[in-house]
Amino acid sequence: MCFPRWHDKALFSALIGGGGSYAITPMEPHVWGGYYEPGSLIWRSRWVTNTAVIECREALAMPSRADRAVVLRRIVACQGTARIHCRLRTLADFGTGAVRAIHREGDTWIVEHDHVQLRWMGAGTARVSRSTNSLAMEITVPEGGHHDLVMVVEPKGSVEDIPTADLAWRATESEWARRIPSLSSSAAPRDARHACAVLLGLTSGAGGMVAAATTSLPERARESNSYDYRYAWIRDQCYAGHAAFRAGIEELADCAVAFVSQRLLTDGPNLKPAYTVTGGRVPDQTRLKLPGYPGGTDLVGNWVNNQFQLDAFGEALLLLATAAGCDRLDVDGWRALETAASVVERRWREPDAGIWELDPHHWTHSRLTCAAGLRAAAKVASESGATAASWTTLADTIVAETGRTAVAGDGAWQRADDDPRVDAALLMATVRGAVGPEDPRSIATLAAIEAQLVDDGYLYRFRHDVRPLGDAEGAFLLCGFMMSLRHHVAGHHLQAMRWFERTRAACGPAGLFSEEYDVRQRQLRGNLPQAFVHALLLECAVT
Repeated sequence: MCFPRWHDKALFSALIGGGGSYAITPMEPHVWGGYYEPGSLIWRSRWVTNTAVIECREALAMPSRADRAVVLRRIVACQGTARIHCRLRTLADFGTGAVRAIHREGDTWIVEHDHVQLRWMGAGTARVSRSTNSLAMEITVPEGGHHDLVMVVEPKGSVEDIPTADLAWRATESEWARRIPSLSSSAAPRDARHACAVLLGLTSGAGGMVAAATTSLPERARESNSYDYRYAWIRDQCYAGHAAFRAGIEELADCAVAFVSQRLLTDGPNLKPAYTVTGGRVPDQTRLKLPGYPGGTDLVGNWVNNQFQLDAFGEALLLLATAAGCDRLDVDGWRALETAASVVERRWREPDAGIWELDPHHWTHSRLTCAAGLRAAAKVASESGATAASWTTLADTIVAETGRTAVAGDGAWQRADDDPRVDAALLMATVRGAVGPEDPRSIATLAAIEAQLVDDGYLYRFRHDVRPLGDAEGAFLLCGFMMSLRHHVAGHHLQAMRWFERTRAACGPAGLFSEEYDVRQRQLRGNLPQAFVHALLLECAVT
C-alpha cells in the first residue's frame, strides 16, 4: 500500500521483498476463496475451516481523499465460531522506514513513522512486539456475529476523528451504488460493471488513471521484464475514456478527457507517454535493493520518460473527438484537440517508440492511429469547413504514404517500413476508422494475424523470432479484445463474440486481468490489474 499516491513509497511491500503486511488469517486449517461484491471494489475473503465458515469484508472507504486512506475490514462468522489471527506490521518507504513509536489510546493503536501514521481501531486487545515493531491479536467471533477493524493512514500528527465502521460501510456502499451503472444491455453485465469499478478504482482524484496497481511483478521469470506501472499512460487513459463514453460512464470519461487535455495543453509536442496521476514527471527507473517478487525485480520508476510515442496523439484525437460528439468537450478540450492535430501534422514522419514502447521506427500502427484520430476530429470540427477538410486531407496523406512504404508482399499492413512482420495492434486501424473493413489491406492483415499470431484461441502481439509464440512472451489479453472489435466492425458477429468470451475468461479468481496470459500454464503474467485490458473488455461488452 503506497501513500498518499499510487507512485509514492509503500507501507506494505512484502510482495516485492520489502516486508510489512496487514494480515487476517483463520487460526485453523482452511481453504481460501473470495469475490468482489457486484458493481464495487468491496472484497469478501471467504475461508472454510474444519469447524466454521468465515468471511472478511474489506474495502477502501469512500468518499475518498488524497491525504487519507481508511481501510475497512469486517470479520463475519457465517457458520460456527470464527477464530482469527490478526497481524499489523508497517515498514514505510519500501521497508527502509523504521517505526518511530507505537502506543495505544483506548481501543485504538497508533503506529508512527517519520511522515505518516496509522491508527488501528477495533484492535484494543492487540499486543506489541518490540523486536519486530508489529501488533498481533487473536479474535473470537461467535456464529452470526462480526468484528470491525478500521485502519486510517494519514499524515503524522493528524487528530481527525476516525469514522465509525457502520457509518463508513454505509457511505462506501452508497458511493459504489451511485458510481456504477447497471450496464444491463451489455454482452456481459457483471464483467462490464466490474471493469468499470476497476477503472474507477485505478483513477485518482486528480483524474489520472494508473496503468496498474503494482510494480515489478514479472511478465517472465528472470528475464528483466518487470516494470513499474503505477503511473498514468496517455494511451491507457484514452482507451478507458473511449470505453467510458461507449458505456455512458460520464465520471470516468470526463476524468480521461480532462487529464489528457491538460497534458496536451501543458506539453504540446513534448507530450510524455506517461505521467504521475497528478500530471507530474515519472521518476526514472531505480532499484530498491530488495529481493523483488520471485522471478522479478525491485524496480520503481519507468524509463518511458525518454520516448516519443506518436500514437498517443492519435489516441488523444480519438478520445477528444468522441467527447465532442457527446457534447462533453469544453473550450480547453477543443484547444487540446487542435494541439494534438497540429503535432501530428508536424511530427507524423518521425520515428517513434510505438504502442509497445520499442526502439524508434516508423511504426505503422502509430501512423494509422493518427489518421484515424484526424478523421474522427474532422467529423466533429466546429470551426470552418477548411479545418475539417485539412485534417481529412492529412489523414489521407498519412494512409497513402504508409500504404506505399508499409504493406507486405501478401497485401497486409506490416509493423514498420523496415519490419515485414505483422502486428496485432494493426487491427485497430480498421476498428478506429483509419481504413475501412472492406479495404484489401484490412482483410489481408486480419488473415495474416489469424494465421501467424493465434494459439489456442489467444492472440499474441507479434513474432519475436523463430521460437514458438509462447516461448517469447505470453498472449496479450488486450489484443484478444482488439480482435473481437475488429470482427465486429466487419460484421462477423459470431467471431467477435467468440473472441470476447475466450479472452474475458482469462482472468484470475478475483475477476482481474493482467497484461499477459501464459497459455501453456494457464496463468496471469505481469502487473495487476492491467487497466487497458479492463478498458477494452468494457468497450467490447457495450459494443
